[in-house]
Amino acid sequence: MSLEAIAALREPVRRTVYEYVAARAEPVSRNEVAEGVGIGRTLAAFHLDKLTDAGLLEAANAPRAGGPGAGRPAKLYRRSAAEHTVTVPPRDYRLLAGVLASAIERVGAEPAAYAAAAAQGAKLAGGDAVGRLAALGYEPYEDADRTVRLRNCPFDALAHSHPGLVCGLNLAMIEAVVGDGGQVVRLDPGPTGCCVAIHSKNNQR
Repeated sequence: MSLEAIAALREPVRRTVYEYVAARAEPVSRNEVAEGVGIGRTLAAFHLDKLTDAGLLEAANAPRAGGPGAGRPAKLYRRSAAEHTVTVPPRDYRLLAGVLASAIERVGAEPAAYAAAAAQGAKLAGGDAVGRLAALGYEPYEDADRTVRLRNCPFDALAHSHPGLVCGLNLAMIEAVVGDGGQVVRLDPGPTGCCVAIHSKNNQR
């Protein structure tokens, strides 16, 4: 299925639709996608359904909050949590990562792992920290409180099986990437995305 899912993104308009939905913090409707991408609602619905069939998006019905049709169910779309990868020949780095994570927890080597993550983050530091995090796949964005949140955890699968270890590694590495500027990096998990958030020292909650 992963190959078919990736192939679904070859069509330029469909890829644009996917990127628009993936970049939104909240699920979006067909009308929002049509307006945001600049295409008709029928074409937006077509591409949204194709992306859902490919497993790249998830669709759910929710009541409309206001305006025309308020109270009636609306189909809302968001990026699927499923991962899609293709490696030729086959590789399984996730299996090895899980073995190493289990070994670290078994011998109590978390402090050494966090130190290694901080050292790696220091190597990546310099310049625009948000841009660095974007390049690493964290998908940073600024919320209404001007807190930088990370829409994606690049290590999501491992974070589910070893949450304490992986969240600690994320925190140590991101702290080093951000550096000692006017921001505070701390664990602040939300319902989705990375468990780390970057707060301004002048706007801490």
